[in-house]
This record gives sequence, structure tokens and C-alpha cells, in this order.
Amino acid sequence: MSHSPYVHSTGNICFVQSYAKINITLDVRGRRPDGYHELATIMQTIDLYDTLCLSKTDDNRVHIACTRPELNTEDNLAVRAAEAVRRSLSLTQGVMIELHKRVPMAAGLGGGSSNAAAVLLALQHWWQLQLSPSDMLTLAASLGSDVPFFLQGGLALCEGRGERITQLTPYWPASLRWLLLVKPAIGVSTAAVFRALSPDDYTDGSYSQAACAALHTRSEILPEYLHNALERGVLVHYPEVAQAREAMLQAGAPLVRLSGSGPTLFAPFPTLAQATHAQQQLQVQGYEVYLTRAIHPTNETVCLF
Repeated sequence: MSHSPYVHSTGNICFVQSYAKINITLDVRGRRPDGYHELATIMQTIDLYDTLCLSKTDDNRVHIACTRPELNTEDNLAVRAAEAVRRSLSLTQGVMIELHKRVPMAAGLGGGSSNAAAVLLALQHWWQLQLSPSDMLTLAASLGSDVPFFLQGGLALCEGRGERITQLTPYWPASLRWLLLVKPAIGVSTAAVFRALSPDDYTDGSYSQAACAALHTRSEILPEYLHNALERGVLVHYPEVAQAREAMLQAGAPLVRLSGSGPTLFAPFPTLAQATHAQQQLQVQGYEVYLTRAIHPTNETVCLF
């Protein structure tokens, strides 16, 4: 956890790639006493990423310069991650974070959470910090429910609020080889989506467990296992998402699922030809479309320069 193959530092500069994720499954087991919801979700990192460049500054501040100007604030999770590291170790070294955004924002793909984890990993490696895996997890969990997952990424079962991580053996069925993502041109409030849940949306975690069992035995993941408890409410309350789902099915997607709280939808394809055919049809209709695949940090070869 102290090193990532996506981190490369040279002297006073450190580059790190910050990958997005999809939720293959998302069971909501019910509401917790603390107001959050108990989850069981299988997450998978995908080959869609932001790039961060960290450089030392002569002052004792954390700066952010992002290709999306609206993210140039102290509330940016990348900034908060750097401040959390400095605070926990009483450090005063200043840092400039340059953030090239490619992952769509507020999309259900974990872009901000991934940025936060990327900063934690980059500073641990670049500044040679003596943070234990437990320290890193504590810092990550303090920043957001999805941040702990991104410390390792890959394929994992995440439980609790998302902070209890069980890494799964990297395996991806042939039927899910290529992933087509469509981001409808709307924003979705995660808090509002969870507030709209009804008791009928709650499950006992069996969808995630069934998918875990299939992955463990290297079996095909049945379409019914790819369940997202938030999907019904999002499709009802956000007609743009329902329209995008129908467009993806009409373009040839064998099935379409919501990632996280949305609004991004994903569809798996067994061949590149099928995926690109659907991609072209959806782009003609004006949709924001991404063609990607699952990746696993431990067996990727990455060149940053």
C-alpha cells in the first residue's frame, strides 16, 4: 500500500495516475445508526484516469491548479488529502498539485476519491513517509467512503461504508472484456439518491456475494448478479439517465448498469468491434462516451514519460 506502479518521482516533481472505477455490484443492506448506509459493493478500476503532478514549493501551503477551474478550491479532495498528510505528521513542506482531469466529475466513477488516494500514495512514495498501511487507511477513510479502495484499486469487495476492503483475485470474464461508459449531461446528488431509497431497495448482500463466488471460480458473472440497489431510484427520478440507458440498449449493449450513484451507465461487450459500433452510434446522438477496460495495478506496465 505504500507504493503504486502509477507513481513516478524525479527530484522535486512527482507524477501519478489516478484511475476511475465502476461498481460491478452495489447492495445496500440498510440504514446505519450513524445515518450512513451499510453497503456491499464490488469495485473495479478501469483504464480511464486523471494525471496529477506534484511539485515542491517554497512556502508552507498546498496549491491546486486544475484543468477544471471550478475545482481550484481548498475543498478539492486532492488538496484535503495533502493537508491531511501534513497535519498528521506535522509537516510544513508546501506542494503544488497540478490536476489534469479526464474522468468526468460527479459521475459515479470515483474521480475525486481516486485523486485523494493518488495524493496519499504519491506523498508516501515521494516524501518517503513512514505511514503504516493502517495509517494510510485511516487517512483515506477520513476523506471519503471510496478513498480506501483506491489505495490499491484493482478488483475488491468493499463493505461497511466502503472502508472494509477485501481484495479479490484479478479476473475478468471474456463477456465483460470491453466496457462502454455513457455519462448523461446531468449531475446527480449522491446524498439525494440515498435519501430516495425505499426499504424495497435494500438487499442482504447476496448479489455481491454471488458475483464474488463467480469471480473466485473464474465462472461467468450472470447478468442478474450485476445489481445496483440505487439504479431503480435514479432511473425514476432522472429521466435523462433512463433515456441514455434505452439508447445504449438500442445501440446493441447486451445489458446496461448504473455505476455507483450515477449518472454514468456502463455496458460490457465481448469484442472491440461490438463496443466501437455502439460507441459510434451513441456519439452521433451526442452522448459523452468512453470506451475502456478493467485494469489491475499489480500487473500493469505503465510509462509516465
